[in-house]
Amino acid sequence: MYKDKTLKELLENPIIADIAPDAIRRRDLSKEEFYDWTLQDIADKVGWGNLERGFTRLFEVAGRGEYYYKLYSESECTKEPAKEGTNIVYFPSDDAAADNRPFIFLVPGGGFVNVWSLTEGWPVAQHFNECGYHVFILTYQVEVEASAVKAMDDMARAMEIIASHKDEFHVNPENYITCGFSAGGYIVCLWNTEKGYSAFDVAKPKACFPVYPATSYRILDADEWDEGEDKDAFARSGLGCTMEEACNSCFEIPMHVEGFPKTAIFVTEEDELVDPEHSKSLARALISAGIPCKLEVGPTGGHGFADGTGMCMEGWPERAIEWYEQT
Repeated sequence: MYKDKTLKELLENPIIADIAPDAIRRRDLSKEEFYDWTLQDIADKVGWGNLERGFTRLFEVAGRGEYYYKLYSESECTKEPAKEGTNIVYFPSDDAAADNRPFIFLVPGGGFVNVWSLTEGWPVAQHFNECGYHVFILTYQVEVEASAVKAMDDMARAMEIIASHKDEFHVNPENYITCGFSAGGYIVCLWNTEKGYSAFDVAKPKACFPVYPATSYRILDADEWDEGEDKDAFARSGLGCTMEEACNSCFEIPMHVEGFPKTAIFVTEEDELVDPEHSKSLARALISAGIPCKLEVGPTGGHGFADGTGMCMEGWPERAIEWYEQT
């Protein structure tokens, strides 16, 4: 339906005017070469999963009415400009049974610089819709100090909004699954520590699906760093503390898994951006703690496989749901 439309045509459609600027948050797509490519061109040249699936569902939900909810008031955004534009987008499933299932709280990645809803939000949400689950996609604060910690505030505020609209959304706010990619994977993992749901008096998730997540500052600390790179500055950017403090606190996720629900982790062996050891280390810690865990390591595909379309990880959302329902 949309594969022959350019990204420009789709994002400049007034029906999705609210969310279009945050297709990739903090990135002006109009200056990118691929802005004038069709979705088929993008699929052929760079992959990025099934963007057409995401746009199809996005236009459907936007056409029905309310789907976009700001997290913060105008006055709150004036005091803290990084909060401007943060939101949740609601993708309801057409499956009537979804009302009785957990909803999926979806957190795209982007290295705490961007939020890639275009690839890791809308298409994946549609995939979970097809599995019979309602989905909320989070656009969170980026390019702000202690961005992962600020994301805890964003998640908590989003949960407040969901709870206040629970009848309209047809969800139980205490019945949800988290799913996050890369930096978003770190966010949904951190949500399971003392910094997350328990600190905000929010119910524990029923399950967690981290996808090619970062989880360990000890692994990051041991990585090779270019001369002049400041590891402490890197840690402060994400967490507001030094690298040593990050490695010896709840920010070191594999050392603090006691609050985790059952967890399914998806990564590829060829991930060139986030070492697969982040996923493997988390899986080992969960298994050691007696927490049900599924670790799926694909042989190819690299980082950013999103919904997995056309790659060895194709169908991972269905496999995650199947594992959740059978465990």
